[in-house]
Amino acid sequence: MTAERINGKAFAASLRERVGEHAAQFEASAGRRAGLAVVLVGEDPASQVYVRSKHKATVAAGMESFEHRLPADTSEEDLLALVAQLNADEAVDGILVQLPLPGHLDEQAVIASISPDKDVDGFHVTNAGRLAVGQSGFVPCTPLGCMMLLTERLGDLSGLEAVVIGRSNIVGKPMAQLLLDANATVTIAHSRTKDLPSVVRRADIVVAAVGRAEMVKADWLKEGATVIDVGINRLPPAEGEEKGRLVGDVDYAGAEGVAGAITPVPGGVGPMTIAVLLRNTLVAAYRNADLQVPDGL
Repeated sequence: MTAERINGKAFAASLRERVGEHAAQFEASAGRRAGLAVVLVGEDPASQVYVRSKHKATVAAGMESFEHRLPADTSEEDLLALVAQLNADEAVDGILVQLPLPGHLDEQAVIASISPDKDVDGFHVTNAGRLAVGQSGFVPCTPLGCMMLLTERLGDLSGLEAVVIGRSNIVGKPMAQLLLDANATVTIAHSRTKDLPSVVRRADIVVAAVGRAEMVKADWLKEGATVIDVGINRLPPAEGEEKGRLVGDVDYAGAEGVAGAITPVPGGVGPMTIAVLLRNTLVAAYRNADLQVPDGL
């Protein structure tokens, strides 16, 4: 048996297309484009790449992209003042402050200063609370993207046993809550879990978000399980290579002989993150304009 490869790249492309269609409808109804403001502090090379991709994707979807690039020595006071200005700006529907921030800035204070209704990253404690009690808010982009891939593949998740490996606020915890809301039976496993392989072996659904290269082995998996690999790790370069290859948290080569379906790395969960960010921004725009959020978003 070879696992079905879950093509996140293709799903993300179709989601972006849907967002583009609904963004055009929003512009026609509201008389303006939906707007995403991205704030980048400092010169972190990886963050610069992400911000460029987000800008390009936002414009391609027919939405306004507002970029604010600040020097690395920007004071917390100045950053919070910019966020307050964006909170008050009616052209801005979503605000994203690119993480990580330089060490002298308090990330939690900055996230807390974003209006929960413009927090398209879903990191604000108000949105975490809304998710916990089943109210509509914004869910972090990566777990929501994982959930979309799971429901497309499996349909109804009721009664399925799911194990989430990792307990971060950005992926593990919201992922578990989404699965719980979909009536799955959920276990959150982590580095202190006793006999982790046997816990994972019970699962119909495995979401690996732990940040350790190829940690989840084939013999950890139940036959036919659906495996969502959120990890992205670069291995040391082999002899004669400039860069090591990118791998997930799951040993893909072994797992594809046991799993029923699995996301590859790259090309699985990764492309979903920006597509869901665009979706969240457009949902925020509809809500901010007091318009009905369209079905299919």
